[in-house]
Amino acid sequence: MNRKQATETVVKTVFMVSALTSILIVLLIGVFTLREALPAFREIGVGKLLTGTVWRPGQGQYGILAMIAGSGLVTLGSVILGVPLALGCAIFLSEIAPPGVKAIVRPSIELLAGIPSVVYGLFGMVILVPFVRSLGVPGNTGFGLLSASIVLAMMILPTIASVAEYAIRSVPQGFREASLAMGATRWETMRRVILPSARSGIMSAIVLGLGRALGETIAMIMVIGNSVIVPAALNDNPLTIFLSRARTLTGNIAVEINYATGLHESALFATGVVLFALIMIMNSSARMLIGRKKWEKKR
Repeated sequence: MNRKQATETVVKTVFMVSALTSILIVLLIGVFTLREALPAFREIGVGKLLTGTVWRPGQGQYGILAMIAGSGLVTLGSVILGVPLALGCAIFLSEIAPPGVKAIVRPSIELLAGIPSVVYGLFGMVILVPFVRSLGVPGNTGFGLLSASIVLAMMILPTIASVAEYAIRSVPQGFREASLAMGATRWETMRRVILPSARSGIMSAIVLGLGRALGETIAMIMVIGNSVIVPAALNDNPLTIFLSRARTLTGNIAVEINYATGLHESALFATGVVLFALIMIMNSSARMLIGRKKWEKKR
């Protein structure tokens, strides 16, 4: 074996060890969390834990359905608000913006990713909460799902925009030229050629954003109202459900883990297991969707 082959072997081994280490870390986290959660699953029951709507550890009531609903709704709200804006930024930067504008906009978007979540929370408390409170719906305090969704949309925007922009720029230039040569407009080229070709990368960007949304804690605690209730509409308009207070799974763990003991602590670990499972299901579903689209495209 010559020196070049030996170097390649060492590099491959280092990369393989790195990949296996990443997998091992995920497995260890999952095993540790599940081990700590087993007493809660045994004493409370998986069904009762997942379907119970009351969380009162002092009275032996451990239902996390309200927090599952809170996490789901705030994530849904952030996706509805943040994904279109992030994709618009990605398309603008990759296809439309002149170099001078890119030099200003791209660093600004990247800067959003580096802002601490507590700063987003402070912005939400000072600016967004009073604005939402001014909507004038009875029972609306400003703290709730809408404020949290707006803050979360701002937080996932740089992740989705950066990855989606890279995916769009990776589409071969020949695709654009061929579409324009056949008489398609620039908008038709983006809509019918570039975006479909970059679909898998865009989906990956959205999945990364969803993972960030489900895992966010501090900012959510500061603006969501942090009440363990199943979100409900405040009046006859169903959209006012986003004005309801709520609590997320991550927020529940962060608020109570410092003083929890015994079954209460185990129930919080069980909450972490549920969150871990939700993220895995979301990632697996996205991968299956991407794989299905590629298979249909080949057909």
